[in-house]
Order: sequence, then structure tokens, then C-alpha cells
Amino acid sequence: MAQMHAHWHALSIACLLSTLLSHPTSGSTNLYWTRFEAAEGYDTRYTLIGQKGWLGEGTGGNGLVVEFFRGEGQQAYLGFWPPLRSNETQTIVWRPLRFDPRAAGLPRVEFSVLMSIEDSSATNQQYDNFQWQFYNLHTNRLFSLDFDNYHQDISYRLDGTNNWKITNVRFTNGVPEPLVVNLDFAASRWSATFGGRLIATNQPITTTNAHLSLGEIAAAWIYYTPHRPGDNYLLFDNFRITASSASQRPRLLILERSNRGHVWLRLSGAPSVSYVLEAAASPVFGPWTALRTNASSDGVIDFIDTTASNQPARFYRARMLP
Repeated sequence: MAQMHAHWHALSIACLLSTLLSHPTSGSTNLYWTRFEAAEGYDTRYTLIGQKGWLGEGTGGNGLVVEFFRGEGQQAYLGFWPPLRSNETQTIVWRPLRFDPRAAGLPRVEFSVLMSIEDSSATNQQYDNFQWQFYNLHTNRLFSLDFDNYHQDISYRLDGTNNWKITNVRFTNGVPEPLVVNLDFAASRWSATFGGRLIATNQPITTTNAHLSLGEIAAAWIYYTPHRPGDNYLLFDNFRITASSASQRPRLLILERSNRGHVWLRLSGAPSVSYVLEAAASPVFGPWTALRTNASSDGVIDFIDTTASNQPARFYRARMLP
């Protein structure tokens, strides 16, 4: 059983989300974690490619900067200065993972990163795309997330298709927000949020029966006009990848409260197990009211509590049904 107290003040919700996204789940294993700090060996005088095991393709801008995210020390960047060769279409950077989640008995993987898209200058006025691309051990691209700096929207593309699915989630230039992607390699499903806003849920990791493994998660700068890219760039920090077993304790998270007072809940439990979500005004005296009973193939259940409007306080819990 999991239980949380919903604090209605916007700042309290933001702090709660920060705590949840900054610490790995109990029982999880860190596959890779970096804050790109000088103490880790990162040097702002050089490109990110070639430092601390980071690889890349393309000759576009990449490297380290200091305090572009206030209070966060050094950040990595991709973009800003143009490639050395005019026939390039993109620059990609990645840190190899070479991880087989199912063989390791750790099929649930979480990727989180603090990121922002910095806009092109008024003298440049070219706007590019920045992506996070997920590859398996055989260098097959599984799926991608795209941040379009012209439209300022977020899309995703599954393998086996060239079609991009445009989501309702948008971003604001220069505002750092956490991107969190959860992958369940046992169920071959993934979901993602940006700043706590749902990008996608219960999507297939592969539609082509590609090998279910994790070779790397790459950051890509895609030039919209290859011979004249923008001087926009991707900033990213607090780059973390964790893995855990499917038998981990279920978690009930409060992700967001809308302007209308509706509360977005997410239960991460065991696949195909039924849970009941309940709410109460007091965790001691109740009474507990059932909001939803459901199971999902990947164990992730999203629910928006529209009855929470005008409630001074509200407690939530989840119970596994026999």
C-alpha cells in the first residue's frame, strides 16, 4: 500500500515532484549517473564528445557550460555553433550503456534528465529539432522523442514508422524541466513525462520485434536546414538511468494538480495486477472512497481525480486486490 498527502499550494507540489524525480526508487540500481561536474573530470575547454566515455557523430557544437541552470554547477550542451562540414544533417552524442534488462533481472528502467531548449538568436532565426533517441544493443533505434524548436511542441516516433505523433505537451525556451521516461522491458512498454506533464503512456518499446535491450540513450541535434542550422541548443544536466526488478513495491505518485483543481495520479505496480485507488479527507479517520479499480499490462495506471476540486486537503492510497 502506498499513501501520499496532496499539498495544494503550487510550490509544495513542485517540491514534491522534485524529490520524487531526483532520487532513485528504493531497490533500484544506478546504471549511469552524472551531473557533468569538474569534480567528475568534465572540462569546459573541450567538447563533450571524448570526455568520460561520451561518444558522438557529427561536428556540430557540444560541450560544457557553467551555471546556465542556476545552482546546478556545470551542464552539457548540444548545438549553438554550426558543424564543420556543410553536408551534415545532425550531430548526436551518447554514453554507451550496453545493458540487457531482462537478462539482468532488472526489466524496469527509468531515464531522467533536467533539460531546456535555448532559442536561436534574433540575427540567426533558424529553428531546429532536438531529440532523445533510444537504441538497443544491436544499434536499432527503438523510439525517439522530438522537441521542435519552431513549433515548441513534443512528438514521439516508434520504430517501424516514419510518422511522428504530436502530443499536447509544449515547452518554453530557456525553462529547465525534468524529462522522465519509464521503460518496462518485460512488457515492452514505455511512458514519458516532461515537467510532470504526460507525453505518452503504454507505448510499445518496439513494433518490429527488435531485441529488447538498451544500448544507449542519445541526444541528437537535427538541423532543419542542413546548410544553415540555428544557433539554438539543448542544455541538459542530472543525467540518470536506473534499473529495478518487476517485483519492486508499487508506488503511488501525485504528478500534477490542474488549474481546475483536478489531481493527476500515477500508480506504478505489478503488471496485470488489479489495484483500487482510494481517497479520504483524513488518513486516520477516513472514510476512504474508491476512485478507480483497474489493472494494466505494464502495471502503470494513470488517473485524474476530478472530485478533488475545492478540497482543502486530500489523501490517497492504493490497495492490491486479492
